[in-house]
Amino acid sequence: MTILVTGAAGFIGMHVAEALLGGGRTVVGIDNLNPYYDVELKKKRLDRLRMYKNFTFYELDISDRSALYAALGAHPGISLAIHLAAQAGVRHSLTHPFDYTAANVTGFLAILEVSRQLDHLKHLVYASSSSVYGANNDLPYRVDQQTDRPVSLYAATKKANELMAHAYAHLYGIPMTGLRFFTVYGPWGRPDMAYWRFTEKIMKGESVPIYNHGDMKRDFTYIDDVVKGILEVLVHPPEKGGAEPPHKVYNIGNNRAEKLLDFVAIIEKTLGLEATRELLPMQPGDIKETFADIDPLRHDVGYEPATSLDEGLPKFVRWYQEYSED
Repeated sequence: MTILVTGAAGFIGMHVAEALLGGGRTVVGIDNLNPYYDVELKKKRLDRLRMYKNFTFYELDISDRSALYAALGAHPGISLAIHLAAQAGVRHSLTHPFDYTAANVTGFLAILEVSRQLDHLKHLVYASSSSVYGANNDLPYRVDQQTDRPVSLYAATKKANELMAHAYAHLYGIPMTGLRFFTVYGPWGRPDMAYWRFTEKIMKGESVPIYNHGDMKRDFTYIDDVVKGILEVLVHPPEKGGAEPPHKVYNIGNNRAEKLLDFVAIIEKTLGLEATRELLPMQPGDIKETFADIDPLRHDVGYEPATSLDEGLPKFVRWYQEYSED
C-alpha cells in the first residue's frame, strides 16, 4: 500500500510519515522546503525519513500543477493521502497574504484535482485548523458551530479548504476528512510556535513576550496523540453512496484548555530557570481561548488523547536542549 504525505518535511508530516514507514508502509513524500522557518530543521527531519528504503521524496511546490502531476504520475497505486502541506502561521498572514492563497487555496485545489486522477485513492485526509472558529466564545468548540467569521486570512484559507473538499466529495465521490488541529506541540516542532520560542528565550535569558497579559488558554495537543488520531482516521473513510457527500470534519485536540501562564511555568520548572515575562496586549488575528470537543472523533474512530501537558511539554524541552547543542 502506497500512501502520499504532503508537507513531509514539516513537523506533523515528518512524524506521520515516520509512523507509516516504521509500520512497513510505502510513503511518497512531498515538500517545497520553503523558508518560512529554518530550512535546516526541515532537512534534518527529512534525513530521518530517508533512512527508510520505503520512502520516496519529491521537493516541489504543490501549487505547481505540472510538477505535482509528473511526480504522482509515477505512483499510480497511491491508495491513501494525507495532505499536510500548507503555509502556516496566523501572524505571518498579516504581512505575506499571497503566500497563503498560493499554498492553501491554489495548492489545495491542485491536490484535489490530482486526487481525481488517482484511480486507487480510497481516502484523502487533510489539515484544517482550530482557527476556523474565529473569536467564537461558545466553548468547547464543536464541529457543528458557525465557522464563517474568521479573524485571520490563515483561518479563512483553512475554512476554504473545508468548503472545497466538500464540493469535490459531492462532485466526484472522493472520500475526504478534514482535521481541525488544536495547537500541536512536541519534539521536532516549529520554531514559530510559542513552546519553542518560550523555551529558547528562557534558556538565553531573554524576555518572553506573553500576549493579552497572559489571559489566554490553549488546547495543547501532543504530537504522538495527533499522529495516532490521523492514522485512525485514515483507515475510516466516510461512506460513499449516502444522502450526504463522503466528507467529514473533526476536531483533534487534547480536550482541555490550559492556561498560558501554567504552560510557561512547566517550561521554567523543566529548565530550572525563571522567565522574564513581558506582558503585552492581544495580537491582531489571535484568539483568547481554544478548547476542542472531540466526542465525534471518539465515537467514530476511538480517538483518545493520552498525553497531558505536564508530561508532553517536558519531552519537548528536553529534546530542544539536545537539539540546540548540535
